[in-house]
Amino acid sequence: MYPAERQSEIVRLARTGDGSVMISALTDHLEVTAETIRRDLSVLERQGILHRHRGGAILRDPEPFEAAIGSRNERERDAKLSIAARIVELLPDDGVVMMDSGSTTHVLAEVFPDRELTVVTNNIPAISLLAERPRLSVFALPGRVRHVTHGAVDLWGWQRLAKLRGDVAIVGANGVTSHGATTTIPEEAALKSALVKAARFRVLAVTSSKLGRESFCRYADLDEFDVVVTDSAAPPDIADEIRAAGPELILA
Repeated sequence: MYPAERQSEIVRLARTGDGSVMISALTDHLEVTAETIRRDLSVLERQGILHRHRGGAILRDPEPFEAAIGSRNERERDAKLSIAARIVELLPDDGVVMMDSGSTTHVLAEVFPDRELTVVTNNIPAISLLAERPRLSVFALPGRVRHVTHGAVDLWGWQRLAKLRGDVAIVGANGVTSHGATTTIPEEAALKSALVKAARFRVLAVTSSKLGRESFCRYADLDEFDVVVTDSAAPPDIADEIRAAGPELILA
């Protein structure tokens, strides 16, 4: 397991039990050393998910480490629809639009305009929605499809993106701070980073609940984005940090 996958399993075990986990039980279940588990618990504590105590930890955050795409699509749906509507206003009349996997970009696919656009994405659920628009040309990035996100990730996708150039990239994140945009595992981070590098105009699309939080893997600095689109509940101090870093901030 990658560290983030191991940490996700730790949170899953806590949620299916009484909310607590013990180091001794985790070492047996995950077949790693106690020191490795302690490092994982420290990461989860820094993310505000667990609170460590002697011999283990207890859940502090009511939200899962990385929820399945089905449940995430319904969470904060009004905010995601508002974000998607503002992003539609940023789209060109023609050209190449690139999108990553995730619940916010899935909602964007629901309201995506039927224009003479080429769409490149690893978002498998979004592909079926986009394919219904006859004027769109939709290209699916190859790769292993993750069960959690239904996104295609791995070397095949990165290699394909290295040979492409887009007009707009729309990318999500599991966390956004002044240190940059973060996601859960290295494969997701590599794909998102490749999307950012492949486009001329880069849009970070996140709900305000992701602001001020950090996930495991940083994939881009804030100044690599031209625009950050979030909802109107964004904390003012974090909104100021985003503006100071360089991108335009749009509150949907």
